[in-house]
Order: sequence, then C-alpha cells, then structure tokens
Amino acid sequence: MARTRGSWTGGTLTARSLLKPQDVARAVFHPAWIPQPLDPSVERLKRFRVLAGAVASLGVYTFIEGGFDFTELLENAMTASVVLLFLTPLTVGAMLWVWRRGGTVRQLRVPLLNSLKLLLLFVGCVAALLVLVRTTNAAGSVVMILAVGLTMMWMLIFTAYGAVRVSGNFFGTAAVHRCLPPLLAVVTSWLMAIPDLVTGDLHGLSLTLGIVFILGAPVTVTALALLEMGRLKRRYGIRLKTHPATQAPAPGPVPPMPPAGAPYLPPQGNPYGHPYAPGGQHPYAPHPQHPYAPYPQPPYHPQAPNGG
Repeated sequence: MARTRGSWTGGTLTARSLLKPQDVARAVFHPAWIPQPLDPSVERLKRFRVLAGAVASLGVYTFIEGGFDFTELLENAMTASVVLLFLTPLTVGAMLWVWRRGGTVRQLRVPLLNSLKLLLLFVGCVAALLVLVRTTNAAGSVVMILAVGLTMMWMLIFTAYGAVRVSGNFFGTAAVHRCLPPLLAVVTSWLMAIPDLVTGDLHGLSLTLGIVFILGAPVTVTALALLEMGRLKRRYGIRLKTHPATQAPAPGPVPPMPPAGAPYLPPQGNPYGHPYAPGGQHPYAPHPQHPYAPYPQPPYHPQAPNGG
C-alpha cells in the first residue's frame, strides 16, 4: 500500500495544463497513488464497455426519447452520483466486516480516505457543472452567458473525462483491495438497472429491446468483473474475501507476450570481440615472425665495466 502516499497528481500538472481540461481530469481523477492495473487486457475491455455504453445511452436519449435534454442528462448523472456517494461506502464497509478477522481498518486507513476524497471530488464536480448549466440557462445578460458558458464548457470536458477515469478505477479502490473495483462496478450497475425493471421504464424502446438495453450494462459488467477477479485469483492469489494486509504484494503488470514464431535466440559469437587481440586481430593469426622467435637485439652493445 505504499502507492497511497505521495503527491495526488504526481507532479504532472503545469500552468499550461489548465488549457487542456482532459489532461487535468486525467491527473486529478486517476491520481498517482492508484496502483497500475495487473491485467491491461481487462482494462481495455472495460474502456470499450464504457465507450459502448455511453454511445448507446446517448443514442437512446437523443433519437428514441424525442430529443436530447442536456439538463436532464446532468440531473440523471447527479442522481447516480448521489447513489454512488451512499452505495460505495456501504459496500466497502460490508467488505471491511468480511475482512475483520484478517486485519484491522487502521491498516487501510490511508487508501480508504484517499478513495473517499476522490468520490467526493467527482460528486462535487457533477454538482458544480449542474449549477453552471442552470445559471447559464437562467442568465439574461449576453456577457454573463459568455463568461459562465466558457467555464461551463471547461467543466463539461473535465467532468466527462473524469467520469471515464473513475469508471475504470472506481475511485481508486484498487489501492484498498484489487478486487474492490470489479465488485463495486457489479453492485452499482445492478442497483441502477433494477429500478427501471421494476417500474417498467424502457426508455421508449420495445419490450425486448428495452430489457436488452437495461440488462446489457449489468450483465456485461458482471462478466468482466468475474473475468478480472478470476485472473487475480489464478495468477496472483488475490482473493476478495482475504484482507489486503495478509496477501503477498502483487507483482507489476503482465508483460506482453513475445510474437509467435521462432524462439528468441541471443546474439551469437563473442559480443566483446577478442580481448587480447590488438586492433581486433586474432592473437594467433599468421604473422611474418613466429610468435616464439627470439626478441630483436638491442640497439646498443653493453660494454664491460673495465672496458674489456
């Protein structure tokens, strides 16, 4: 859990970054203390699911329900954020009760507080964006509309990118336990779908398409969560019911597999050449003089001490 300490953004933000809300959202909503995913393939599947779900939802709200209402969309997002605000701590609290025999809450205090801060930050951004939209709609001055509108557009991009980030890391709960993000995603997706099923709100779709649209998200999320938790258990021995403090530290992310084909062979030959050959020449190469020939005579002839 050492990754939970340190700078929130990892020192990646600069004054120029404020001109790019997507970069700010990437640094703020995926802080430096969140551990890297152990299985990048599952992360790619989750990003694809989020993108496909967003496209499907916008399509239904825009073309089927008779028009796109941005304020209504933000109100629904605010409702979902409030649900997350209560549902996430309850789920984490239930898991802390399950883990009570393996360790204490004090051992997880830092990552728990960081995850709570990230959750409150996201909910606050959604609320601030909703206030800005309502203020812009109610403003009668053109100057006011332009001033608030620019801030609203920045916040819209910032919050949208942030929503994608927190849906992947689920408010950094992987810093508490690697299995918490998939578990929270399953619980949240099913609790969001059940009210529509109970009330029969099919969003203007037919019975078959409405059920597929409503159940598509929780079923897909559950399948990905089971895949992720299954790989965590098989490859790293990480189990949902085990307290994080009692599990061995997980290694780094899975490296990519080498390309198919012939196995890798190290470079053949001596990579350093012949260490005793001057100028790269073999020490026993043919030479005008035999290697054991007598040494040449000195250029002078030593004389006896008495001149004899």
